[in-house]
Formats: sequence, structure tokens, C-alpha cells
Amino acid sequence: METTLDQELIEHSLSGRTEAFGLLVNRYQPRLYRALVNVLGSREDALDVSQDAFVQAYQKLSSFRGDSAFYSWLFRIAMNAAVSTRRRGRKPTASIELRREIAGEEPIDGHVDRAPEHGLEQLERQQLVQRALSSLSEEYRTPLILKEMDGMRYEEIAEVLDCPLGTVRSRIHRGRTELREKLRILLQSEA
Repeated sequence: METTLDQELIEHSLSGRTEAFGLLVNRYQPRLYRALVNVLGSREDALDVSQDAFVQAYQKLSSFRGDSAFYSWLFRIAMNAAVSTRRRGRKPTASIELRREIAGEEPIDGHVDRAPEHGLEQLERQQLVQRALSSLSEEYRTPLILKEMDGMRYEEIAEVLDCPLGTVRSRIHRGRTELREKLRILLQSEA
């Protein structure tokens, strides 16, 4: 399952070449950070957890068996660190503005003929979706985020969350259903 490049970097890291692990960090840190921002809802928490995850991964690298992709193994470590962060009492506060800030870009409307209020309406819809997503239980929110925002396959999510594939499919389906219902309620209350 492991890519050849990842496996080579892991082997070099284990032989004492720390720069090889640095390449793994450079390769996966942006993806891990984005996923953690979505899961934790906080840039600061996501940064702390991703750093902790890489430190732990480096310390435990000799225990990596290669049965799963390095990123899946790393993300599992990060999720355990995220649970610890949540236990310390931080509450998720994700927002569309935060995601835009992290991405470092403003949304661009390629249709010049659209009215200015179109962008505002779209932003309001995105905020409603984010609010509804944040209100889902972690059990459904995390696999849904990993699937829809991080683009993971069901099998990868099952590895990361260490649960059966059927459970992942069920949680994503249930998460989508609950998200639709929460959006329906929010849209009705906005009208």
C-alpha cells in the first residue's frame, strides 16, 4: 500500500537521515493540517495537533509496518492527539472565513455578468453549511469531512478511523442525511 517514495523516505529516516523524515513532513503536513482544521475547527489546535502527530510519528516510526499508507497511519496518530486536545476542553469553532484564510485565496466568480449580491448569497449558504456541519456529532462529522473535504476513499477512512468499511459507509450516509436535515431546518429559520 505504501508508495515507493514514502517507503524509501521511511527507511532513510530509520537509518538516521533526519532530512528524509523532513521530506515526509513537507509532503503531508499541508494535507494533514487542512483535514485537522476541518475536524477540530481551529487553526491553532490543528497546528498543535499536526506538530504533535509528526513528533509522535517520528518517535514511533520503527513501529510502522507498511500495512497501510503512511498518511493513514499518520492521520490515526493525529486523530488520537485531536481527541486529547478536545478533552482539554477546546470547542470547535470552524468557519468558512477561517477556511478561506487558510487556503490563502478569495473565491473568484468567473461570471462577470452576475450581480454583486450573488457572491454574498453564496457566502451565506456556505456559512449555513458550515454551521450545520459543525453541529453534527463527531462520529458523523469526521468521516464526512474526510470523504467530502479531504477526498479520502472509504477504505482510507476505515484505516484512519480504525473501524470497519461498512461502519464508515454507514456513518457517511447518516452524516449526509443529518446534514441535509439540519440544513433544511436552518434554511426554514432563515426564511
